[in-house]
Amino acid sequence: MSALGNLWGRWGNSVRELVKFGLVGGAGVGVNIVTVALAHNIGFHMFGVQDLDAFIPVPGTDLALRFYIVYAGIAFLVANLFNFLWNRYWTFRHQGARAPFWKEFMPFLTVGAVAQLVGFGILFALRNEHSPFYLSDPFFTDAGAFWTRRLYWAQLIQIVLVMPINFVVNKLWTFRAVRRRHAASIDS
Repeated sequence: MSALGNLWGRWGNSVRELVKFGLVGGAGVGVNIVTVALAHNIGFHMFGVQDLDAFIPVPGTDLALRFYIVYAGIAFLVANLFNFLWNRYWTFRHQGARAPFWKEFMPFLTVGAVAQLVGFGILFALRNEHSPFYLSDPFFTDAGAFWTRRLYWAQLIQIVLVMPINFVVNKLWTFRAVRRRHAASIDS
């Protein structure tokens, strides 16, 4: 067997899983962005709030949990469930016997939540006009066309930046270690 064939035999499954994870993630990005847009539009049209408005202000300061973080949190929950279902039944379906739904979902949700906390920091850096990473004018705006909205670009950028964390930890922990522990408990 050639060196390339040997390498593919060794890493080919991981490459296939990465491609599938990427496809699921791409669809999940769409779900996430649509959910952020829906939450944003519902917040604005039903309650008259802008994404930079304070959801929970810190008394005596300019600090606050902003609505864009709330929208990102809602989108995370919806997209996380979407991604979990597709990854469970398609991407990582061959990694041993599936553990019960909640035994796999809770680690997946935990990994996603940790990555989302990193994502909240990225969102803050991209949305805070005092940050060196602020998505500034003239292309990025807080109004106007969908494709120029600072909120949606910030959301997309943070998703792309945290995706590698999600892939590695979910592959090694959620869909490998959890399934192995489950299989070992069945065999005992």
